[in-house]
Amino acid sequence: MSDLPNAPAALRNRDAILQILRAELADDSRVLEIGSGTGQHAVYFGEHLSSVRWQPSDVTANLAGIEGWVRESGLTNVAQPLQLNVADTCQLDAKYDAVYSANTAHIMSVQNVRQMMAIVAGLLRGAGRLLLYGPFRIDGAFTSESNARFDESLRQQNPQMGIRDIEWIDELARCHNLEPGPRYAMPANNLLLTWRRRGELGE
Repeated sequence: MSDLPNAPAALRNRDAILQILRAELADDSRVLEIGSGTGQHAVYFGEHLSSVRWQPSDVTANLAGIEGWVRESGLTNVAQPLQLNVADTCQLDAKYDAVYSANTAHIMSVQNVRQMMAIVAGLLRGAGRLLLYGPFRIDGAFTSESNARFDESLRQQNPQMGIRDIEWIDELARCHNLEPGPRYAMPANNLLLTWRRRGELGE
């Protein structure tokens, strides 16, 4: 286990996120995780949501670490990760009841956030849900001084990164047939945002 990639933030936020996932995901939901990172969330949520089928995904460089966590877990409801880069225009063939992504929108470029939303819209079926966790701005304002400092550090690393406005993401979502749902306040000045696809459950 010690040789597997480890992200301390994944340990700190997983229980708070799990509580929301329990409320938002129905039994037998098929969930795609975009940007699985180390794979720790995938196996933790898979372990505690045994009726949910969890599909991790990430860019090629992170797949080996995710594969290691999935293999070590022995979970049958967590699949081996798929290669998925939101910068690519190609989409996956499968359909999902929900898409989950954590701490991704602020490290993507604006164009890649747009592309991710388009990809999600093409992957959801019926009244599928998108759940997006991380720091966000509300009406152009940071929710804390620490988030303002974090945004500054991101933009110093790469001008294309930065904490996004909820209102901008909501506008993108509506353009792709996704209606905003509940917002959940999370620890460390983060939020978990949800959207639901306008569609028929039996679709």
